[in-house]
Amino acid sequence: MHILNVVGARPNLMKMAPLVAEMARHADFQQTLLHTGQHYDDQMSQVFFDELGIPQPDIYLGVGSSSHARQTAQVMTAFEEVLLAHPPDLVIVVGDVNSTLACAVAAAKLNVPLAHVEAGLRSFDRAMPEEINRLVTDALADLLFTTSRDANENLVSEGIPAEKIHFVGNVMIDTLTQQRARAEGLGTPQQMGLVPGGYALLTLHRPSNVDDVSIFSGILDALTAIQKELPVLFPAHPRTRRQMQAFGFQARLEAAPNLRIVEPLSYLRNLDLMMHARLVLTDSGGLQEETTILGIPCLTIRENTERPVTISEGTNTLVGSDPQRIVAETRRILTGKAKTGRIPELWDGRAAQRIVNVIRTYNTKDTKENL
Repeated sequence: MHILNVVGARPNLMKMAPLVAEMARHADFQQTLLHTGQHYDDQMSQVFFDELGIPQPDIYLGVGSSSHARQTAQVMTAFEEVLLAHPPDLVIVVGDVNSTLACAVAAAKLNVPLAHVEAGLRSFDRAMPEEINRLVTDALADLLFTTSRDANENLVSEGIPAEKIHFVGNVMIDTLTQQRARAEGLGTPQQMGLVPGGYALLTLHRPSNVDDVSIFSGILDALTAIQKELPVLFPAHPRTRRQMQAFGFQARLEAAPNLRIVEPLSYLRNLDLMMHARLVLTDSGGLQEETTILGIPCLTIRENTERPVTISEGTNTLVGSDPQRIVAETRRILTGKAKTGRIPELWDGRAAQRIVNVIRTYNTKDTKENL
């Protein structure tokens, strides 16, 4: 069975790594790994291949960054040529980036069977580009692999046949489980002059937070207050750095000496910092999940989340972009009132095994309509 695995951006790599490794254990799989090039520099891409042991891509499209429409169109055009030249038995896409959507549409147009890993997540906010990507990909997919039972419910409510939906757990947690010991031995906090348990880790990159000067300014007000009580380490996404410069925030950042901005970190170093942080402030989806597993308090700087299980069962709290609430919830944690959680169902490090078991039951002689 020929599987075409698609990655495009950094979050995809942590989700694809355990799948590639698990499929390599089975002689009946032939794998091709395709990288669209949506994230293309070493800090955002290559280092993750190296750390996670992912083979170098067989196919590299090299689309680079652009507007949503142009980037999506470029991936679709290039991916269609790949499918026409070497049609696989199944295309696997993961997550919710533009490459996920683009490859899903191209595969569906050519009647190539499609599997979506991390299906059914919904923020119910269509102002988020990722929400559009999730909705369209799930509508087109033939096999939908979910991380939580609420995702199954979302898909059924949208009219997806139940037989296409498979609750398998979370492949991100597979990677965390496999890499946790390696990360913990790096000593990253100490190397960066931080005391384990004595700092906050911050990530911020979503357009809703960093593209609006007033919202970004308010978040910076909150961070300025927090860094007076607790050092804040901020591995800044390249796009976020550009926005800070465009909005003229340099002087304010210089006036907050304990808000320390560094280059993006590798997966292992970021994981090491996360597991030793007092708390995490983020607008990332993946960190909401990882902090739940690690038992680290997480404050999500968004008005909604597509991962509600991290709130109902995990350590995550939505704080929005209101500066006063961000500061107040941080202080709650610092005074010993942190939220405690438990590990969600099937987040046990074996999601990739379940996914591969489902795929192996697929009869490659069947037509797409019989999936």
